[in-house]
Amino acid sequence: MLEKIIILDFGSQFTQLIARRVRELNVYCEIHPYNHLPTLDPTVKGVIFSGSPYSVRQDDAPFVDLNLFKSYPLLAVCYGAQFIAQQSGGDVQASSTREYGRANLSYVNNENKLFKGIHIDSQVWMSHGDTIKQVPADFEIIASTSAVKVAGYQVKDTQTYAIQFHPEVTHSIDGKQLLENFLVDICGCSQNWTADAFVETTIAALKEKLGNDKVVLGLSGGVDSSVAAILLHKAIGQNLHCIFVDNGLLRKGEFESVLEQYQHMGLNIKGIDAKDRFLSQLKDVKDPELKRKAIGRVFIEVFDDAAHEVQDVVWLAQGTIYPDIIESVSVKGPSATIKSHHNVGGLPDFMKLKVVEPLNTLFKDEVRRVGKTLGIESFILGRHPFPGPGLAIRILGDVTAEKVAILQEADAIYIDNLKEAGLYDKVWQAGAIFLPVQSVGVMGDERTYENVICLRAVESVDGMTADWCHLPYPVLAKISNEIINKVRGINRVVYDISSKPPATIEWE
Repeated sequence: MLEKIIILDFGSQFTQLIARRVRELNVYCEIHPYNHLPTLDPTVKGVIFSGSPYSVRQDDAPFVDLNLFKSYPLLAVCYGAQFIAQQSGGDVQASSTREYGRANLSYVNNENKLFKGIHIDSQVWMSHGDTIKQVPADFEIIASTSAVKVAGYQVKDTQTYAIQFHPEVTHSIDGKQLLENFLVDICGCSQNWTADAFVETTIAALKEKLGNDKVVLGLSGGVDSSVAAILLHKAIGQNLHCIFVDNGLLRKGEFESVLEQYQHMGLNIKGIDAKDRFLSQLKDVKDPELKRKAIGRVFIEVFDDAAHEVQDVVWLAQGTIYPDIIESVSVKGPSATIKSHHNVGGLPDFMKLKVVEPLNTLFKDEVRRVGKTLGIESFILGRHPFPGPGLAIRILGDVTAEKVAILQEADAIYIDNLKEAGLYDKVWQAGAIFLPVQSVGVMGDERTYENVICLRAVESVDGMTADWCHLPYPVLAKISNEIINKVRGINRVVYDISSKPPATIEWE
C-alpha cells in the first residue's frame, strides 16, 4: 500500500517546492487545492498546509474545516500556522514591519520531535505580512526568533505542528531536517518511494490495468514520452504502438535521428511525415493560442488516422507529468493560463479511447531518474525540454516554411556550440527564437535589413521556476558570429536575460 502525504495548497508560490522536498526524502506526496479536498484514507500518513498570498484577516481568505484533519499528523506552514492559531482563538495581527528574508532561531525546544537536531541560531526564511501575537492556552511555543516570538508551536497532546517560516527553501538551513522529522518521526513514513520502487509498482499496475489491450502512444522525442514508452513496452510489449509525427516544426534533422534512436530501443514505432499538412493550417495565423489550437487539431487528426490503422486499439497513452496536472488546476478553480498543448483535459469524443498516463505523478527530474533506472540512454534523458507546438511558438507572428528553415539552422548552430563547449548538460533548456522585427545592418559594403534571432538558455529543476544562464561571452560571441555569417536572412543576434517568474521560458 503506497503511503502518501497530502499537501493542501492555499495558493503559495512555494507549494510545489514543499512537494519536491518531501519527495527528495523518498516520501510520496500529492498537492490538492484547499477547496478540492481529496479522500483522506488509510494511505494518508500526514497533511501539510501551505502558505498563501492571502491574510487570515481577509473576508475571502481560504478556509478549511480543521476537524477533518484531527486524526492525522499536521504541519502548517506560514499562512497555515496563522490560520490554525486564529481558528483556535489566537490573535493574528498585521506585523508592524514585514517579516521577510533570513532570520535566526533564538529559542528552540529540542525535546520536541519537530525540532530534533535543530539548534539555536539556525537560519530560517520568513515571508509573511501577518504574525501570531498570541496563541491559545493549549498551544506550546516550540521555536522563536528575536523578532517573532511564535516562530513554531505545537497544539498540546496532538500531532498538530506549525511554523511561521518556510522549511522548503534552501535559505532555511535545517529545513530538510525539520521536514524529515515530521515525515519520519511524527508521521511514521517508511521513505521507500524510490525510482526503483516506482518502476516495479508501475509496470505491475500497467500489466493489470491494460491486460492484453492494444495501446497507442504519440512519441515526441522528448524525455517524458520516451520514459512513458519504455514503461509501457516493459508492461505490454508489442501491444504498444508508437506513432512519431513530423509536424515540420521540429529541430533540424530531429525526425530522422529520433526515429532511428527509438527503433534501436526495440519499440514498435511508425513515423509519419505531415509537414505540409501542419504548415498549411498555420498560414497567416499569428495569435499564439490559435497556433497551438491549430497544431493540436491537426495532430489529433493525423494521430487518429494512424491509430485507426491499428486494429482494436483501446487505450491512448500520454506522457503527462505532474506539473501539467498542477498547472491545470488552481486554488480558485481551473487556471485561466493553462496552455492548450498540455496533455490535460481529455480527448475529442470521436477518438473513443481510454487514457493511460504512467508518469502523471512525477516531476521532470523524477522522470529522468526513472528513465535511468529503466536503462534509457543518457543522451535521450539529457535532452532539453521542447514545446509541444515546436518551433511554431518560437516564431513570433505567422509561421512559414522559410521562417522555420531559418530558425532550424540558427537553432542547430546554437545547440551544437553549447555541446561543443561542454555547456549543453549544464543548461536545463535552450533554444533560438525568431523575432517579428527586422533591423538594419552592414554586410560587406552593403546595408541590410534582415531578421533578428534571440537566444534563450535557462537553469531549472522542473520548469516551474527558472533563471537565465550566464553563458561565457566568448561562446555567445562565437554563436552570434556563426549564425549571422551562415544563416541567410539574419543580421542580428540578442540574448534573453529574463528569469521565470516574471517571464516565462518560452516567448509564446
